[in-house]
Amino acid sequence: MKRHLNFRSNKKAILLFLLPAIILLLFFIIIPFIMAFLLSFTNQRLIPAPVPTKFIGVLNYKILLKDELFRKGLLNTFYFALIVVPLQSAFALGLALLVNKKLKGVNFFRTIYFIPTVTVMVVVAVIWSFLYHPEGLINAFLSVITFGKWKPIDFLSNPYWAFPAIMFMSIWQGVGFQMLIFLAGLQDIPKILYEAATIDGASGWKQFIYITLPQLKNTTTFVIISTTILALRLFDQVKIMTNGGPRGATYTIILHLYNMGFKRLNVGYASAITVVFFLIVLLISVVQRALLGETREVG
Repeated sequence: MKRHLNFRSNKKAILLFLLPAIILLLFFIIIPFIMAFLLSFTNQRLIPAPVPTKFIGVLNYKILLKDELFRKGLLNTFYFALIVVPLQSAFALGLALLVNKKLKGVNFFRTIYFIPTVTVMVVVAVIWSFLYHPEGLINAFLSVITFGKWKPIDFLSNPYWAFPAIMFMSIWQGVGFQMLIFLAGLQDIPKILYEAATIDGASGWKQFIYITLPQLKNTTTFVIISTTILALRLFDQVKIMTNGGPRGATYTIILHLYNMGFKRLNVGYASAITVVFFLIVLLISVVQRALLGETREVG
């Protein structure tokens, strides 16, 4: 009887703690997705007049299949994620290993690496736009280290350099967040494992391969999935720095959604893009989770 009462009281406490998260999920994810799904079967405009809203079935989805800008945006978005996710995760792990060492001033470097993450992306994008200018600091630096042989490039106006430039900036801006997650995972690894490996004569590299990486499996899974989701919703830096140009080299799916919904006022079609993209991201996350796996502790 006592256990039953404790369970009921704990159940109420659990529900109470979950309530804020449930409310946020309901109002910012579930309800908007249901509304987008319903609107995707209509010709809804942002400003309905003079065209009245009516049900058009799957017409928006048929148009979507033939939309070249949608395909280009989707390919660019996948390309961005394919490059950024592994590089950012690898750099984050490397930085976490460095700042996890007991060295003087290590807290200062942790702060320095994390500052870009808490800086608003709009501010970061504007600053890097100046850095990438033909007369900006990056071209000046490259000119100095090549003894004047480097010819200034307008990175953001060059179709070959624009997307790599945005990728580099995005990795720099977001790596601090993944670094902290990896750092937390590193500090949770039992020290006794490293002590035993040292006694057995294992080198630092072998300790990294056979102890650090396996112990970071859950952390790595979370980092890769969360970084992939963040990479797939690429918008801010592209909108500010290139607006999808030059010649569509940096055009993304979220930018296409924004253009259809807010520039062309076609909310119904934008909703169809939202539904399809949401399902793609969900599928990718499920596949990643299945491939990467997760080890659950039993205690």
